[in-house]
Amino acid sequence: MIETFLIIIFILLTAAAGYYVNSLTRSGAFSAIIVGLAVYLGFGVNGLYLLGAFFASSSVWSKYKSSAKNIIEEKLAKGATRDWRQVAANGGAAGLFSVIHYFDPNMIWLIGFLVCLSSANSDTWASEIGSLSKQAPLYIRTFKRVEKGTSGAISFLGSAASLAGSLLIAIIGCWLFHLDLFVTSLVFLFGYLGNVIDTLVGAFYQQVYVCRECGIETEKRRHCHLTTTRIKGLNFVDNDMVNFLSGFVAALMAIIVFLI
Repeated sequence: MIETFLIIIFILLTAAAGYYVNSLTRSGAFSAIIVGLAVYLGFGVNGLYLLGAFFASSSVWSKYKSSAKNIIEEKLAKGATRDWRQVAANGGAAGLFSVIHYFDPNMIWLIGFLVCLSSANSDTWASEIGSLSKQAPLYIRTFKRVEKGTSGAISFLGSAASLAGSLLIAIIGCWLFHLDLFVTSLVFLFGYLGNVIDTLVGAFYQQVYVCRECGIETEKRRHCHLTTTRIKGLNFVDNDMVNFLSGFVAALMAIIVFLI
């Protein structure tokens, strides 16, 4: 009982610290508490360690050379400070698998949890580190150079970072949950695949807007204090939706492969 109380206090303090250092908005901190409690319910302290590794590494890379990313953030829907939608997009599916695992302690839900975090870490590292590449990325629909920050664009640096981000979660997960080589490889490969899915959906289906004032293409619904005009993408398919679906779909695919 005392341990549970201390863990809850730790989750609250961690969320408050994220808000204090501007890694989380107020709504983001509240959502982080919900996700943290769900993960602790399903996977205990080890689950929190892994969740912490994701949020800590993501926050570090988000803040790293942030001044060089100011122009890129004009294209992105949101900046480095995560609100509740971003927390739910990156940690919501992991929290869902955690709750399911609490009621049904089966290996498949652990795999789903690990792949969701691996995918989220892979995508975040690809975006934050890839944006620092000296070369403009390639847009996968045309294979032409485009501006940094364009959804569906890839670079060598970003791809390498994506692999490293997925591998980190797989290795930590292997150590914490005593996974065998097959399951560890599954988490690594499908975590990276989640980022690939994110890139594909971002290129073909994610919403893109244009500012009527300055003409920049952006993910933001408002720019230059004006409502932007949607020029491509499906309704409701914004960056947060893409992040959630890519990790969730990759997790389901990993579970299917494991069962087969």
